[in-house]
Amino acid sequence: MAMLAVDLDPDFSEAERAAWETAHRFARDVLRPAGQALDKLPAAEVFAPGSILWDVFDQYRELGLEMFDTQSDLTPAEQARIRYIVGEEMGWGDSGLAISLGVANFPTMMAQTSGNPALIERFPQGTLGCWAITEPDHGSDQINFDGAVNHPGGQDKRPNCIARLDGNQFVISGQKSAWVSNGTIAEAAALFCAVDLGGGRTGGGVFVVPLNEGGVSRGKPTDKIGQRALNQGEIFFNDLKVPADSMVIGPDLYRATADRILCMANGSMGTTFVGCARAAFELATDYAKERVQGGVTIFTHQSVKARLFKMYRQVEAARALNHRVLRINAAREVPLLEQAIASKVTSTQAAFDVASEAFQIFGGAGISRDCPIEKIFRDARLSMIEDGCNEVLGLVAASRF
Repeated sequence: MAMLAVDLDPDFSEAERAAWETAHRFARDVLRPAGQALDKLPAAEVFAPGSILWDVFDQYRELGLEMFDTQSDLTPAEQARIRYIVGEEMGWGDSGLAISLGVANFPTMMAQTSGNPALIERFPQGTLGCWAITEPDHGSDQINFDGAVNHPGGQDKRPNCIARLDGNQFVISGQKSAWVSNGTIAEAAALFCAVDLGGGRTGGGVFVVPLNEGGVSRGKPTDKIGQRALNQGEIFFNDLKVPADSMVIGPDLYRATADRILCMANGSMGTTFVGCARAAFELATDYAKERVQGGVTIFTHQSVKARLFKMYRQVEAARALNHRVLRINAAREVPLLEQAIASKVTSTQAAFDVASEAFQIFGGAGISRDCPIEKIFRDARLSMIEDGCNEVLGLVAASRF
């Protein structure tokens, strides 16, 4: 059973159909089998020399999937539609790899945003990057930009990672936590951290920094319950010295930029996990039509049909919300963070709920590590915590009403 957007939307353009065909083929033939193989490996072997992970990155770059929505003749709304189409297919293939491939472009994107030719040349397209924002002792506080989630009696913790201006350079010291996606394999980072311009901390800043030079070390890759194909790990900065123009966003624009990036990240997470939910629904439907119990396929039983219809509604509702949010934010000069958070929270909850129902339909067969629904169930569970846990994100969104 397929629920392909290309079949459901009668208004697909030629560019959108081409993007879908390429993304779906890549998700089916590359992402899904690679994700299943990598899921069974120890965390350190996921990115070892010769790992299939590197073939995934190479094929992704060759196809140019990250560039489908950048054609100059497309309107912002058309770009948003293509971004949604590609994102859903990637999540359908493997959510962990989809996140890894998506975040890899962050340093290049920030370098291009700066307009600085030196940075653009130093961090070209194809640079394997990460988004280094999360810190170990105050994780979700990193997205609590205006203090809306602070407890009345609480106090903000001192930032762990600080960039201190020293003449014509910044000296960066501190730690980013074990949840940095691509953390132990990235060549560069889009680093969000506290800034000291000489008179003490003055807020946050965004830097584009290399990670393959002295002054940077990594922790071991995080051994996780799910999304095991997604490399994550700690980054330690020990007086890393970078030119002053490595700061692409200063304290005056930090909150607005962080809002915009969180909008993009949450919108992407929403799209990815619609695809993940769709994968769980399709697997359960196919299995229900094959599995015989009580003399008939279990699809014949009304209780199973009712469960499948509920799953179908959840997938379609999340898909519709995500499509709407992407279109709205693409048309706005300042995107709405509450919209993007609604997309992320709704879709990740739907992915987990649908995967859980699918797991139940598979019954005993589902508990085997060889059954793909077992992996999807674990992958979906992590989604409600990463990029801001859903509860904190909800409070941040509500503060914008």
